Amino acid sequence: MKISDLKRRKLLQYGFMSLGAFLGNTLLPSPLKAATMSLSIATHGKLLPPDHNGVRLPAGFTSRIVAHSGEKLFDYTWHAAPDGGATFASPDGGWIYVSNCELENQAGGAGALRFNAQGELVDAYSILTQTDRNCAGGHTPWQTWLSCEETDKGQVWECDPFGYKPAQARKSLGLFRHEAVAVDTRNKQLYLTEDKPEGRFYRYTAHSFDTVGNPNLDDGVLEVAEVIDDGIGTVRWHALTDPSAANMPTRKQIPHSTAFDGGEGIWYHQDFIYFATKGDDCVWVFDIQKQRLSILYNAASCLSPVLTGVDNITGNTAGELLVAEDGGNMQIVVLSGDDVLPLLQVIGHDRSEIAGPALSPDGSRLYFSSQRGKTGNSADGVTFEITGPF
Repeated sequence: MKISDLKRRKLLQYGFMSLGAFLGNTLLPSPLKAATMSLSIATHGKLLPPDHNGVRLPAGFTSRIVAHSGEKLFDYTWHAAPDGGATFASPDGGWIYVSNCELENQAGGAGALRFNAQGELVDAYSILTQTDRNCAGGHTPWQTWLSCEETDKGQVWECDPFGYKPAQARKSLGLFRHEAVAVDTRNKQLYLTEDKPEGRFYRYTAHSFDTVGNPNLDDGVLEVAEVIDDGIGTVRWHALTDPSAANMPTRKQIPHSTAFDGGEGIWYHQDFIYFATKGDDCVWVFDIQKQRLSILYNAASCLSPVLTGVDNITGNTAGELLVAEDGGNMQIVVLSGDDVLPLLQVIGHDRSEIAGPALSPDGSRLYFSSQRGKTGNSADGVTFEITGPF
């Protein structure tokens, strides 16, 4: 089934998201509304003129550039083409921000910035090298970074954000054009997106677990989603017999699996999986308990959409989504309750994309990169930190 057919039914079902939603920028009924009643990033008001770093922010927020591509930071040269990222708490009260490098021809990988409890940069180092087009990835509850290769036989690499242990390829998660991964902390399953115009939505279930209950990423079954053609978005899962794609690409192994137009970022929160598709500028929500898929945001249903070029996704503890734009208006946009509102905008980087949004473990700072900076060249990436009343 084509996903456009599902979207057409959904738009009819919700009456084009009501006239107000069509004319403006509001969301379909979703779990976000209940989750964001007590705390909201979206209440901080309009964006001010750009600051000295070219970043437009609401009142009370400030920006800092923490790294430039090619800059020597301690013993590490900050990588070109910074992409997906995440943060990890460190024992000293500080935290680590990891960032992928999306270069090809074995020049990709991932690096890390370590901050102390006061937010000072105290170290920088590599956590993965000699890989290809490391795009986005995912943070695991057992405190590792899953770095995804966006190539036809791309792998997921499990990395130690502290840089102590060597990265490991997790081939049971499939060989395909990986984009991102999210872990369902309740059921210990992993959900994965594929960045192809006919990409698929995948789920990994481990057969075994370690002594503390974490899933074995080398021993499990990879499944692909089929959205059942009954107009309600019910999802059925089909096991792949060849996750290594030795004989056929994973997306083609189950003919009745559902195609998604360019899978991008993905995020888990309280029994829901959210993911973006760039080809149709949609953000989807999968209800794990009900096994139902819905459209949360569709730019095509807005006359003047605030959010376009949907890409990486992260979220806060209140359940609000922060969606980065690849192109678009170079914004990070908050999906909160019924609202679609810009949190920030980077000015003068029109040939770049926003990548790797991640909140610090205490939620007080936001990290992200402009992958190609002002010039549009991958060697000119810029990594930012935003501080404010998140």
